[in-house]
Amino acid sequence: MVEKNVPDRARAVIVGGGISGCSVAYHLAKLGWTDIVLLERKQLTSGTTWHAAGLVGQLRNSQNMTRLAKYSADLYSKLEEETGLATGLRQCGSITVALTEARREEILRQAGMARVFGVEVNELSSSEVLALYPHLNISDVKGGVHLPGDGQADPGNIALALAKGARMRGAQIIEYTKATRITTKDGRVTGVDWARDAGEQGHIAADVVINCGGMWGRELARENSVTLPLHACEHFYIVTENIPDLAQLPVLRVPDECAYYKEDAGKILLGAFEPKAKPWGMDGIPETFEFDQLPEDFDHFEPILEKAIERFPLLADAGIHTFFNGPESFTPDDRYYLGAAPEIDGYWVAAGYNSIGIVSSGGAGMALAQWINDGEPPFDLWEVDIRRAQPFQRNRRYLKERVSETLGLLYADHYPYRQPETARGVRRSPLHEHLKTAGAVFGETAGWERANWFANPGQEREYQYSWKRQNWFDNQRAEHMALREGVGLIDMTSFGKIRVEGPDALAFMQRVCANQMDVAAGKLVYTQMLNAKGGIECDLTVTRLSETAYYLVVPGTTLQRDLAWLRRNQGGAVVVITDVTPGEVVLPLMGPKVRDLLAKVSPDDFSNETHPFGMAREIEIGMGLARAHRVSYVGELGWELYVSSDQAAHVFESLLEAGQDINLKLCGLHAMDSCRIEKAYRHFGHDITDEDHVLEAGLGFAVKTDKGDFIGRDAVLRKREEGLSRRLMQFRLKDPEQLLFHNEPVLRDGEIIGFLTSGNYGHTLGGAIGLGYVPCRGTGEPLADMLASSYEIEIAGVRYAAEVSLKPLYDPRSERIRG
Repeated sequence: MVEKNVPDRARAVIVGGGISGCSVAYHLAKLGWTDIVLLERKQLTSGTTWHAAGLVGQLRNSQNMTRLAKYSADLYSKLEEETGLATGLRQCGSITVALTEARREEILRQAGMARVFGVEVNELSSSEVLALYPHLNISDVKGGVHLPGDGQADPGNIALALAKGARMRGAQIIEYTKATRITTKDGRVTGVDWARDAGEQGHIAADVVINCGGMWGRELARENSVTLPLHACEHFYIVTENIPDLAQLPVLRVPDECAYYKEDAGKILLGAFEPKAKPWGMDGIPETFEFDQLPEDFDHFEPILEKAIERFPLLADAGIHTFFNGPESFTPDDRYYLGAAPEIDGYWVAAGYNSIGIVSSGGAGMALAQWINDGEPPFDLWEVDIRRAQPFQRNRRYLKERVSETLGLLYADHYPYRQPETARGVRRSPLHEHLKTAGAVFGETAGWERANWFANPGQEREYQYSWKRQNWFDNQRAEHMALREGVGLIDMTSFGKIRVEGPDALAFMQRVCANQMDVAAGKLVYTQMLNAKGGIECDLTVTRLSETAYYLVVPGTTLQRDLAWLRRNQGGAVVVITDVTPGEVVLPLMGPKVRDLLAKVSPDDFSNETHPFGMAREIEIGMGLARAHRVSYVGELGWELYVSSDQAAHVFESLLEAGQDINLKLCGLHAMDSCRIEKAYRHFGHDITDEDHVLEAGLGFAVKTDKGDFIGRDAVLRKREEGLSRRLMQFRLKDPEQLLFHNEPVLRDGEIIGFLTSGNYGHTLGGAIGLGYVPCRGTGEPLADMLASSYEIEIAGVRYAAEVSLKPLYDPRSERIRG
């Protein structure tokens, strides 16, 4: 039944009545927002929610995503008592089995993560798998993991229960009413235009609009030039006829066969995440789509079914009751989108759930509602933050190509350093072909093609993935040692570059940055932008170009986030904030022999007296000009050369030619990362986030509270008075053969106390290096006591002894970068 009365005004309008929109409405209402309207174009759940498999798995790839999934499971268990609507939640547990040694290592690493995150987990032998899942063919099963707290539920009923809970608290849920346009004025949301099939239409004025439009969300966002990169894919499953005497079973995942199994009322639902998916809806989602199915494609599903019959022989005699094909939204990186769209104030997003929408939406709705209510996220949500999306990703051809791969990646081997294969080459440095000719093997980040390592002559230019030392390990070592002992050249054009200029530039930079920005022109400052809690919103270097102009360098992946943060905090400051990323190539030239090379290509003086550390100035190089920033992310003497894109090839060729006599080596991102982790330099998104206090991250040296007020100052002063509750520490494994990546459990005196935030191999230090936070035993525990403890790192269930340090294990006094 269509509700007749659509209000003229609401505090918040939610667009989309799937489980995501219903969860946001429910949680905003729980926070006391009574003036809420949810608009659903047809009936609630009629897009994707109604046909979801309803798996509720608690363990995700990070601590906070696991926190959200656990919240969802807990919420769904309580909804029936609150609303009277059954959610069908059954805590039947789940099993993931491995058919290869590589997969076994992966799931054992996941089990370690589960222990860190407080999720009950049991490691299983093949016979123990069979005991929990009778009738399974275990002839080639290498092992498994069991999560007893996992379960399954009825997705449609969960959404309806959330909707009822929202209504009980005053929200309006209006069906058969389509949001046709989100209206704006002066860069801010003003409301939503709506229409009905009968020709009725109107407008709701609103302060906040939340796009929960699922597979329709991208086109709705596009009307306002909001970047919401998602694309529908066909998702297949079958449901068998009743199988006699089939006991209740856990959810079973066999990722090596791209399959999952869900027992329900004596039937088996067999679903697939096939390696190459079928994108759907390239010309838009039909207006009439409501509880619809897509055409069957048995040929596409048959390879999955054939393996499933071998794996679970009972299927051979079971009839197929339903062959289902329905659309679901996928994103370029298999992570959903949450948060405030940077393009328009008051425009929020919760969409693109990549087939984990049921387990994600409860927690995502809670987190987004708190974010909207408080003006800041409840904890670090960068992994799913909408600000990670790049504007070019709105391109439909790009999305169609990429999501054909990302669906299958859900069950692919999640090897470290795995690179996407589709939709590549969109963003390239002007030096791309030069690097390619020199043997570069490229990775992709934020659309940028970046040289990760350089192949030797005759060596295959591709990744051979493994949990052990991959085929480029020795290449990385050679590049790493060139940076440490000789001279290396890296292309870091993917850095985000921002100019802030205007009469209020100094006052603005002083307010948003924690370090002292009132420095001489040409001075370079390492700093953070903090939030009100003292968490790190951005990690950057800033060069003062003139009295009224600053040049900011940020990670390429966080550029949109950082631009949004600056503009959000601009207030009345008279400044212009400009993204100038494409205009300049960045060439870090690093190593103890760097001055020898520069002397061959430039007449300028690079001595400490003329060009000290932390200074930028214009230099001549070859027949061109560059701005040379004396700074280092690898911990060696060096300069980052900023060269206009039109002169980049000439400067690069000049350096390469001059470097032949001193063994200049082209180096990739892997070598840069292994050098930075030896020096304990932080990496945003891993070691430091908006949830990590700047003092506990060990970056207090870059905070100047005596300069006057700035965002986060009060939180820094409070933390100094209260004392630290944890410290970011550096670890080195004593066994030189083992490797670290990130998320490995950290044990102190035999007990798990945290996990590694990042890891790589320290070729100079002779072992794997990791960074991770160690909680203090009581606020302000003396550092000596923390260092005196015994530490181990767990890798795939095995513990390895580690030494720990607060100071960098490599060049702790930073003498080399100032040499």
